[in-house]
Formats: sequence, C-alpha cells, structure tokens
Amino acid sequence: MTDAADTGSVAAPRLVITYCTQCRWLLRAAWVAQELLTTFTTDLGEVALRPGVGGVFTVALDDELLWDRARDGGFPEIPPLKRLVRDRVAPARSLGHTDSV
Repeated sequence: MTDAADTGSVAAPRLVITYCTQCRWLLRAAWVAQELLTTFTTDLGEVALRPGVGGVFTVALDDELLWDRARDGGFPEIPPLKRLVRDRVAPARSLGHTDSV
C-alpha cells in the first residue's frame, strides 16, 4: 500500500469519531460513520472509531473538532453533520435533500 507521500498527492481527510465506551455509544458512533462513509465515498481517506470514557462523543476531521456532545449540546443530527463535513472536504458538492433540511 502506498501513501500520499509516495505518490506526491494530497492525503484524503481523516475523520475520527470518539465515543464513550462506558455509555455504550459504539453503535451510535458506527451509525454516524456509516452515514458519512455512504455520503462521502471518495472524499474521506479514513473514518476511525476511537473509544473514550466520561461521556465523550466527538467528531473531528483532520484534528479540527466539528462536533462535541458537551460543547454542542447532545448528539449531532446527520444532515447538519454532513454539511459540516461537506463544507471542508467537497464544498461544491450538493447533498440533495440534506441541503434543504
């Protein structure tokens, strides 16, 4: 497997969902990951699930925090989260009905 440094191309973004294992939020994190991977099939280089503790649920793209359950008041709704990701990885892309929600 080659990485971006080998080919001279820019690496695709890495999205990390950190979820609380104590709260058993793995399924929620996996569902969010599936939604984003389905929408951004070639725009994301990787989606990682990172276990955490203490009620954490965050979504970060290349170390930029997009969503934090504590900061933003709960879990992200998928349409706004998709818009946040789209605005960073494929700003010209239409999200269809998700843009109108």
